[in-house]
Parts: sequence; structure tokens; C-alpha cells
Amino acid sequence: MTDDAERLSRLNVPALDGILGRPFKVLDDGFVRVIDYMGTDESIVQAARVSYGRGTKKVSEDRGLIRYLLRHRHTTPFEMCELKLHLRVPMDCWRQWIRHRTANVNEYSTRYSIAIDATQRTPAGAWRKQAPGNKQGSEGFLDARTGRALSEKENEIQDTARAVYQERLDAGVSREQARKDLPLSTYTEAYWKIDLHNLLRFLSLRMDERAQEEIRAYAGVIGQEIVRRWCPIVWEAFLDYQMENVTLSRLEIGIVGALVRGDEREAIELARGFGWLKTDDKGLKSNRERSELEEKLARLALPIPWKK
Repeated sequence: MTDDAERLSRLNVPALDGILGRPFKVLDDGFVRVIDYMGTDESIVQAARVSYGRGTKKVSEDRGLIRYLLRHRHTTPFEMCELKLHLRVPMDCWRQWIRHRTANVNEYSTRYSIAIDATQRTPAGAWRKQAPGNKQGSEGFLDARTGRALSEKENEIQDTARAVYQERLDAGVSREQARKDLPLSTYTEAYWKIDLHNLLRFLSLRMDERAQEEIRAYAGVIGQEIVRRWCPIVWEAFLDYQMENVTLSRLEIGIVGALVRGDEREAIELARGFGWLKTDDKGLKSNRERSELEEKLARLALPIPWKK
């Protein structure tokens, strides 16, 4: 190291420093809070330019570069930023969360410690119906009377499971075995450390309206309350280019192009050629690609010609 090398100081974000350790409530007894972080919007700019000093003097130039990087999927500069969170989350939700294998995780151990005495409970009006067209999703709600009965039964099951667990502990059963009948609604806690690139990937999937409502609640808090404060320029670009954008496949471009030209007949023929307009005695058969295009056409204010 030369004597005239520039001395560097740690980049920090006052808006994020102000909420360090503060829990943001999620669901009935869950939370998310920031334990530590590394990097800022400026760190991404530095990494992209491989510079050693501070970023450009003009925020507009930094903003333009970050938006370019995100728009064109230049991901490595975003890996220069990391975030460590402390989570409390129901185990069934955590099973989905842990599928994102791009983070460093240390979870609360119920072999070592007594299980957290909290379960996620469902209000009477929050029991969702199975979605008819999505095998892993929900749509609509059960009636209030049925919901009340289900919530009462849920409370009974959870209370009984906890009582049996405590009875086993009191009898001297090992913690690793006593826990085996605790419900998936039991809360667990974890430290979860992840770089910004992979965090944005997590948020793009779990903030999506098709994600399960419970994990979507956590993703929304992480995005709106934490990432927005931490890297506001990245957050703006993420919303513009990943959450609120419309992407088109080669097949969809053909149909959209025909509609823009006003040729609905061509659009229908293209869709038929793609196998999207097959029928049975009930009418148009379900087709996921066609349904996804129909959502995009609605957002673009374009007609859906085969529905006229």
C-alpha cells in the first residue's frame, strides 16, 4: 500500500441506521428487523466503476448507472451490498422462505432451546378457498360461519399440541423428541443474511400477487420498510424494471404486434397456431400461457380478440 493511497470510510445510510434493531410486526406475532448491513446505492456505483473513492458528485449520474445495471441484468455490482435480518416467521411460511438457497441462515434450534410459545392463528374471515385454476394458490374466502368454526378448531388443536409438548418436557422427554407434534403454525426465528442481488430476486417472487399471502406480507415489509430506506435508487429501479414491468415472449410479441396494427384476425390465428385456443364442450380450454398474455393485454389496454 502506497503512502498516498486514499483512506476509505464505511458507507452508511442514516435512514437505515435509524431503524436498526427495530422490529416491524408481520402477521399476528411475527416480525422482521435489521441487525446489520453493508453497502449503499453508492457501493453499487463504486463496484461498477471499480473506483476507490466516493461516487460521482451528481446523484443523477449514479441513478442513471444503477438503472442501467438493473435494466440490463448486470448483477454483480448489486452483490456488493449485504443485509442481515432477524426474523420471526411461522414454520410453514419458513419452508417456502428457506427454498431461496442464496442466503446465509442460522435458525433457532428446538433441539437446544424450548420451542417458541407462539403460533400463527387464522381470523375467522381469513380462511381462503382453493383457486380453481392454480393448484398451489388460493382465491376468495369461506363464509364467516364456516370460518368461525375452523378458527375455533384451530385454536383447540394448537393449544392441545402445546400442552402435550409441555407435558413431555415436564416428564423429562428430550427437547428433540418432544417437539415432533408441534404444528407448522409454530413460530421460528432465524438470522438471514443475503446480498442485494439475491434479495431482489427473493422480493420479485414473494411480493408477486400470486405468492402465498403470508410470505407476501413479510416480503412487503422487507421491501417497503427496509430496502426502500437502504438503497432508494435501487428500490425505485427494481419497481420500475422488475415489479411493474411487462415482459413479452417471442410468441406474445407476435400477437401484440398484430393487435397494435389493428389486425385482430391475425392475432387470433397466431394464438390458434400456438395451441392456445383449443376448445371443448364448455368453450375455451384452460391454457396458462394464454391466461398470462391476457393479463398483460389488460395492462397494456389492448383488446383480447378471442374473448369477444
